[in-house]
Amino acid sequence: MPSTTTSDETSGDASDETSGASPEKREIPLRSRIFADLTPLRTSPDYRRLWCGNTVSWMGQQMTALAVSLQVYAITKSTFSVGLVGLCSLIPLVVFGLYGGAIADTVDRRKLGLFSASGATVMSIVLATAALAGYHRVWLLYTVVALQAVCFAMNAPARSSMIPRLLPTEQLPAANALNSLTGNLGLMGGPMLGGVIVGLWGYQAAYLIDVAAFSGSLYAMWRLPAMRPERGDGPRGRASVLDGLRFLATRPNLRMTFFSDMAAMVLAQPRALFPAIAVLWFAGDAKTVGLLAAAPAVGAVLGGLFSGWLGGIRRHGLAILVAVAAWGAAIACFGLSRHLWLGLLFLAVAGCADTISMVFRSTMLQAATPDAMRGRLQGVFIVVVAGGPRLGDFLAGSTADLTSPATAVIGGGLACVLVVTGLGLGRRAFARYDASDPQP
Repeated sequence: MPSTTTSDETSGDASDETSGASPEKREIPLRSRIFADLTPLRTSPDYRRLWCGNTVSWMGQQMTALAVSLQVYAITKSTFSVGLVGLCSLIPLVVFGLYGGAIADTVDRRKLGLFSASGATVMSIVLATAALAGYHRVWLLYTVVALQAVCFAMNAPARSSMIPRLLPTEQLPAANALNSLTGNLGLMGGPMLGGVIVGLWGYQAAYLIDVAAFSGSLYAMWRLPAMRPERGDGPRGRASVLDGLRFLATRPNLRMTFFSDMAAMVLAQPRALFPAIAVLWFAGDAKTVGLLAAAPAVGAVLGGLFSGWLGGIRRHGLAILVAVAAWGAAIACFGLSRHLWLGLLFLAVAGCADTISMVFRSTMLQAATPDAMRGRLQGVFIVVVAGGPRLGDFLAGSTADLTSPATAVIGGGLACVLVVTGLGLGRRAFARYDASDPQP
């Protein structure tokens, strides 16, 4: 989500001159060492527009996601049908995430981002038009959701691989912390706003607001300079998904970022067990499930708000290992808790640790990857982020069914700690990774 030296020196516009310059040492204000570092928003107008546009459009997308789920249930009265909405988005994300990354390494990333955002806007217009016309058909909703996922899978690698061209390397942790704040605020606030808006004005209102929200992303993309990928550091000619996977196979530090994330998301992912845990452990109901689901997001948002200190850390590999181990330990402690407030606290700690891990994983992926490969590795990132938690849901559910929820949660958390410890011991150079000399 990087070595930026080549791309920064050759991008050919004012923003690249900023990126290629070797910044002078400066005293970091106390506020920036505690709260989220806003330096990327102050120094780069292009990044500021991109961040603001993505923040607004992401909130709209989350509103739409909830509205679609509510509409599917209103039509079918079937939770299975609602579950299929997730499947309709997962398959395109996995398939087109890899393909979108390859395309991002071939064409002007600005144009790809603009076209894919335009496609997502059109899909929201289709949803709004159908709702206004009273055309309520599940097949249409499934189709639109799948096409929206295709647009996102094309847009995300292009947008993420632009960031190292807009900012100097030392600002990437701050930028990724801001991006995580956008993502988690959208996941928290989007569904709440969507529920209120659908309840007051109907599905069409949520879809129309999403259309308006996309204008921010479209404007930001429109104002960017040309973003053709550099060809000096990668294979020439048509970009291949297999080339990206081969590149990743020979870059141990980058591989470790994916392995560590999979250890957390697959082995220690308790969300599928929240309905059972709410009843069995806390004698709760649906509201308790909501609290359990929201707690990691609250911790993640707090991690983003108080992320200024992350910019001073140079050992990014070690930070990832510690953060993933902290996630696993917090999940295991959650499995031991039988007081709701304590369980929510441990889930919030896990969410905060996940934000820290994500910031450094994204930064390593951006800083240690040559520009010609950034799109494809961002595509792999999308596949891992989309598929890992769902594999974790399956593993946790299966383990709990064979044993108990407590065994699944505690065992998963401890397994995460053991696996990430083994990864660190097996690849000691990863723990020594220095952000001042990013090596893939």
